[in-house]
Order: sequence, then C-alpha cells, then structure tokens
Amino acid sequence: MSETIDREVDARGLNCPLPILRTKKALNDMTSGQVLKVTATDPASQRDFQAFARQTGNTLIDQVSANGEFVYLLRRK
Repeated sequence: MSETIDREVDARGLNCPLPILRTKKALNDMTSGQVLKVTATDPASQRDFQAFARQTGNTLIDQVSANGEFVYLLRRK
C-alpha cells in the first residue's frame, strides 16, 4: 500500500452495514481523487466493499487482510 492516504476510517468492531455507512459518509466529505483507508474486522466487509465500489463508482485500490483485520483503500470518484 504505497498510496497517499487522505483520510482514515476505523470500523473495527463494527458489523455490517456500519463499516460501509461510515465509509460512505467519509467519502461524501472528500474530493475526487482522494484516498480513504478503512480498517474493519467484520469478515463480511470483504464482499461488502467490493460491491460498494462497483455500485458507487469509487475505485477499490487495494484490500489486505491480516490478523483478523481487513484494510481497504478506496479512491473517491
């Protein structure tokens, strides 16, 4: 993950749909091209973030999982 992070959302301990809702709120406050990093612990978030990116047009740059945490990088459309 070598992208410059413009904003971060800590969604650890939150279950669906809260990680996506917090992500959507953060992206709404960002400008086009900025990068958002989201850290979550809900395993279902992997599927949710892929679908969210497809549906919203934001780009899922990267997703990494380690030690029960899932990290997502999204670029604002």
